[in-house]
Amino acid sequence: MAGTKVQKKKELTIEDKLKALYELQKVDIEINKIKTLRGELPLEIGDLEDELAGLQTRIEKMEDEINNFQTALTNRKTEIANAEALIKKYESQQMNVRNNREFDSLSKEIEFQTLEIELCEKRIKEYSGEIENKTEVIKKSKELFEERNSDLQQKKGELNEIITETEKEESVLEKRAEEIEKMIEERLVIAYNRIRKNARNGLAVVPVERDACGGCFNKIPPQRQVDIRTRKKIIVCEYCGRILVDTEIAGIE
Repeated sequence: MAGTKVQKKKELTIEDKLKALYELQKVDIEINKIKTLRGELPLEIGDLEDELAGLQTRIEKMEDEINNFQTALTNRKTEIANAEALIKKYESQQMNVRNNREFDSLSKEIEFQTLEIELCEKRIKEYSGEIENKTEVIKKSKELFEERNSDLQQKKGELNEIITETEKEESVLEKRAEEIEKMIEERLVIAYNRIRKNARNGLAVVPVERDACGGCFNKIPPQRQVDIRTRKKIIVCEYCGRILVDTEIAGIE
């Protein structure tokens, strides 16, 4: 079976190859029109998905930080309660001291615990401020997330609508393009695709109109035009590299 396909490719004349290439280009143009309908939607959807992922990561990170601050805040409150209990204990012990040295020692302990309470209260104020700030940032991030997610769903809906309307036509065109490519040898298809990729307007096969290349509009010498009309070999424009065909193949009157 594979051998039969190779044989068919070899039996094609240059004229047949030129006609096939021009037909392939017409199909590719129609496929491009369908893709143009989608416009920048796929890229916009990708950008929105990336932004949403970034926002979600930011929200989760800040929520973790708030949890850490809340844990630290609870610990500081526990430390304050412990310090207050120790102060009461030391004050009670001061009532039963036997000498000034013991009283001074307990006074230092009370002073130390008082400083610990002041430090903890300072930290609690700092943690509370951080929690408040990050909670506000999370709130705004979630609002932005909902806004961007709404945009994403809308654009996905638009894209799906376009795809639904055009997927059948695109499938038929792609199948036709594959059929044409199988008629032509691989090296010629590769050359065609390379020219299309490099061409500003995506045209790889152009007719000679008014003695000029239909791609770059440079003049084609008369003898070269004769060679193009005879269809005995594949001729490319010496200026832009596009494959040249006569107006009859291009269906131009």
